[in-house]
Amino acid sequence: MKSIILPLLIVGVAASGCATKKYVSREVGEVNTKVDTLTTEVEKTQERTKRNEVRIEEVNQEAQTAKGSAQQALQKATEAEKAAKGKLIYTVTLSNDKVTFPLNRAEVSDDAKAMIDEAIAQLKAENKGVFFEIEGHTDSTGPDTYNSKLGEDRAQAVRSYMHDQHGIALSRMEVISYGESKPVEDNKTREHRAQNRRVVIKVLE
Repeated sequence: MKSIILPLLIVGVAASGCATKKYVSREVGEVNTKVDTLTTEVEKTQERTKRNEVRIEEVNQEAQTAKGSAQQALQKATEAEKAAKGKLIYTVTLSNDKVTFPLNRAEVSDDAKAMIDEAIAQLKAENKGVFFEIEGHTDSTGPDTYNSKLGEDRAQAVRSYMHDQHGIALSRMEVISYGESKPVEDNKTREHRAQNRRVVIKVLE
């Protein structure tokens, strides 16, 4: 009886071992399939990311190109507008070698007003319809942004005086600030810096 039972037990254990191997093999196979699937998805995601990065770079380049084109168009439009207004008749420069422009201030001095009055009186006598380009300039003292604002304030002060005192239409006067970017002297001495603090009135036909 014992000799019959023993072989049956051996067969049962062997069958159980085969079933376990098949189960493990199936589980490993499923895991490998999942890993392969995930790997494929990751590769696809990486590829999409690369394509997006390339597209973003292309968009940035297009934006830079468009910005440059817009600036060029604006510059050409400004130049065309000036050309349409006509040629330069003469220039009046208000600077410290002729009038007083105090450091860090934008007020129009009495001497500067006298020069403006003289220039405007001639135009009124001749009854000319002219256009005025009023440029504000500073010396190199202080940061660029401050000097740009100060140059604009000086030019605006002259524009306001011409409008309030002489009735020049605001639409006939354009204000431009160059700050410290267009010096007439090297800014190394007090006298040179004084000459750079100026307002230039260009009279165009």
